[in-house]
Amino acid sequence: MPKSFIFSSESVGEGHPDKVSDSISDSILDACLEQDAQSRVACETLVKSNCVTIAGEITTGAKFDYEEVVREAIREIGYTNDDDIFHADKVFVTNQLTAQSRDIGQGVDANSAEGKGTDEQGAGDQGIMFGYACNETDELMPAPVMFAHRILRKMAEIRKETNEASWLRPDCKSQVALKYDCGEMVGIENVVVSTQHSADADNNTIRSFITEEIIKPSLPSELLSSDTEYLINPTGRFVIGGPEGDSGLTGRKIIVDTYGGWGRHGGGAFSGKDPSKVDRSAAYMCRWVAKNVVAAGLADRAELQVAYAIGHPHPTSVTIDCFGTEKVEESKIQEAIHQVFNFKPADIVFQLDLLRPIYRTTTHYGHFGKSELPWEQINKAENLKRAVS
Repeated sequence: MPKSFIFSSESVGEGHPDKVSDSISDSILDACLEQDAQSRVACETLVKSNCVTIAGEITTGAKFDYEEVVREAIREIGYTNDDDIFHADKVFVTNQLTAQSRDIGQGVDANSAEGKGTDEQGAGDQGIMFGYACNETDELMPAPVMFAHRILRKMAEIRKETNEASWLRPDCKSQVALKYDCGEMVGIENVVVSTQHSADADNNTIRSFITEEIIKPSLPSELLSSDTEYLINPTGRFVIGGPEGDSGLTGRKIIVDTYGGWGRHGGGAFSGKDPSKVDRSAAYMCRWVAKNVVAAGLADRAELQVAYAIGHPHPTSVTIDCFGTEKVEESKIQEAIHQVFNFKPADIVFQLDLLRPIYRTTTHYGHFGKSELPWEQINKAENLKRAVS
């Protein structure tokens, strides 16, 4: 990158149609895992107007009312206003879920097809996954995406817990453009927020409130200046939103879910997938490893890539890239990673304790940077330090 540059990242709120779909899919996954930890789940959701369609493959011993899980997820997001076309109690739900293919199951549950006579769990699919960490924020995440998430978290908190802005509605987006000079953050160039609102809300009220009560308290004051530009509801009106205004589909916000474009992405989505799907579990593993590398002081930035073959219990490759910020040789860091961590799919699930109903926590405001999630722990930093020395 050049010496000076601007980097932008976005976030989307809970009521964005794609995030509504993600939330429903992860709610169904959690409902399965609450009763049956060995559930195999691949749940996709489509939302549009006043309709919800759930589809995919699920094999589980869990028994529950799928339609009620869908409605409760929508209710928690906040689509409960009398004028909502897409309303928790009024949507039409179509269930197109079937059992998982036996051909996939035999490769995931055991690699006996390879003639090894073992019962190790294989990867649920082929693919490449990435994990990233840097020392820009306390969460060891890229600042632009974390700042964008903060804005929408604050907006949701006000919408759900106070009466300060009764005109706020669930669908919203944010975007933060951050200026860098010689690798250091020096200022925020602009902030973009678009929020759905009630029909009687005044544009001046919306813009003033979002700027003064949401954006400024959410961002570091030292990065804001008189030159920072605030673009609030640039079209001037945003009454029709959510699934009424646009269709939503599970897995369409993969950059919002990860690092805001700062760091590569293997292309696999997360929501609605149980941990046997390495698209999800291995991406969490890569984040855990990269974060511990940075927390250990071995590099200022770290990106880990792993690759898998379906049904095979070992990764086909594991590679670390520290972008020239490493404090010791990258080869030593890579050796230490192999000593401290195990990348077999079953071992990932065990190390991170993933067979639990924790996935609704991940759906909104990114899957990374939340201290309560197991892959955000820096409990292996000291092990890595010892391994490289």
